Amino acid sequence: MPASATKALRVAVLADSDTRWKWGALTARRLTGDTEPRLDGYLLRGRATPTPRQLKEVGVRADSLREVTAAEFLRAMRAGATDTADTADTADAAASAPYDVVVLALVGGGVQAMLHGLAHTWQGRGKRPVVVTGYVGVVYEKLADGLLLRHGADLVLANSRQDAERFRAVYEGVGADADSVTEVALPFLGGSPYAGRHDPYTVVFAAQPSVPESRQDRTYLLNRLIRHATLHPGREVLLKLRSRPGEHTTHLEELPYQKLAQKAGPLPPNLRLVYGNMGEVLDRTDLLVTVSSTAALESLHRRVPTVVLTDLGIREALGNHHFVGSGCLASWDQLDAGHTPVPDEEWVARQGVAADGAYETAFDAARERIAELLAADRLPPLAPYYTPRTAPGYLPGVLARHHLGPDGSPLPGAPAADRQPGPVRQIVRRAARGAYRHGVQRVAPVIRRMGEL
Repeated sequence: MPASATKALRVAVLADSDTRWKWGALTARRLTGDTEPRLDGYLLRGRATPTPRQLKEVGVRADSLREVTAAEFLRAMRAGATDTADTADTADAAASAPYDVVVLALVGGGVQAMLHGLAHTWQGRGKRPVVVTGYVGVVYEKLADGLLLRHGADLVLANSRQDAERFRAVYEGVGADADSVTEVALPFLGGSPYAGRHDPYTVVFAAQPSVPESRQDRTYLLNRLIRHATLHPGREVLLKLRSRPGEHTTHLEELPYQKLAQKAGPLPPNLRLVYGNMGEVLDRTDLLVTVSSTAALESLHRRVPTVVLTDLGIREALGNHHFVGSGCLASWDQLDAGHTPVPDEEWVARQGVAADGAYETAFDAARERIAELLAADRLPPLAPYYTPRTAPGYLPGVLARHHLGPDGSPLPGAPAADRQPGPVRQIVRRAARGAYRHGVQRVAPVIRRMGEL
């Protein structure tokens, strides 16, 4: 990027979960080219705020990293940037030069709220940061809903050619400006291409927090994994988990596989539960199995044999319909019998995961677009598609969830985190989060089962 040739860009990333922090921070680095940006991370306080363990597992460091409310983030965007040390809960920030780029790595409603909040914060400014947003992985549900909530950013990143075409069609179909849609690729693709069979041959099942959802389906998948390990004692079989019990990631997980595995009794000696960075797990993988995880795209990029399961059907609710035409759809019965999938090269290329060198230029268009915007004397105000006029029955509720008024200004009494919380408040906050997670993973399933009696 021409702008990065003379100075390191200042980038702020606002994320609401571990996976979105990973996407946002790595996207920021991809967008700035060869020059390392000054990266300030903001973690939006909520049910899925990453724990220190999750942040360490993600493995992406920032120059500063702190937990904020929506109101505090908007104040930071008004003041400038932080020059604080890399800590998880630094509160006060010294104002300095404004940011060049702001990456919103949030769920759709959060993006929409921050777009309106930033529009209000930067009202009257001709020069403002470039705002970027997008998706963490495969977009298989709520396409129109999620896209329109992201409209208004300067760049809405599409992770593949297929997504870029779909995104533009949605925006153009409602009469919204589609120029913001910019084709890139998933920022965390990489690693060495698959070089052949490991010793022992290793099968990895990449679990997902919310897919499938029911106890019956999740128990079925676990039992089939156990059966596969039993049928192939010479193989190492790994159950790759996203989070530990009590932690939340992008999606709620009411029925962690860890607890289901405990109830299943002793596991085969060649079956283990593992955590850690997905890229490091793929370094030793011979066969990646999943229902619809983005891990499948990471695996395909590295040419690791990859299977998307059909055992529970090919359904939009599971997200595996996205892989129709990929050549990767198969069942556990086929895998037990030794089936090895062969991906369709044209399909893989359309997903932006081809390991043929094209990935090195995947972010060029986005870099050029950002450079053009940064070089402009003025930028127009942020203009989301949703306004009090176009969506008067929807937008106010979206904004209110983040304590913002219809004009994007913080509501009176909006929670703030101006100062380092005291030890009592920190204890209360951790206890509240623990109680919430306990309710989701223990109480809610019991109540649901009682309701089915």
